[in-house]
Amino acid sequence: MTQPDRTADLRAIDDVLAAVAHAWDAADADSYGRCFTADASYVTFVGTAYQGRADITESHRALFKAFTKGTRMESETVRVTFLGPDTAVVVGRGDTVKGRRPALSKVQTYTLVREADGWRIAAFHNTKRRPLMEAIQFRFAPSTRPAKI
Repeated sequence: MTQPDRTADLRAIDDVLAAVAHAWDAADADSYGRCFTADASYVTFVGTAYQGRADITESHRALFKAFTKGTRMESETVRVTFLGPDTAVVVGRGDTVKGRRPALSKVQTYTLVREADGWRIAAFHNTKRRPLMEAIQFRFAPSTRPAKI
């Protein structure tokens, strides 16, 4: 069975993720929010859960004026998995920084869906990596080490 050509979809998904980063870097909450579906879910690395584009937009409007003021977003895509013609899961690494790029300390999962006017993020989950805890776990339970990430 031949797989469909996903080149255009991958480019469009990259464009959405680039738009997220550009909006973050510009501290533009409205542009940031437009990257998400109207009913998107958004979970931060501290466990705060937002529901819907309006909630995501307004929380980031406040964040861009306070805790994340002057930061920029750094990220890299690790893997894209298509769950159908209009749904993709993106696993990546990322962080927000002021200054030079550090090791990316968060693992991020995006679920994107194709809407009538293009791809948008329907769900986002951000988890802070704990390298020391991973090392301990892998030491005492080596079979828990992922094959690749």
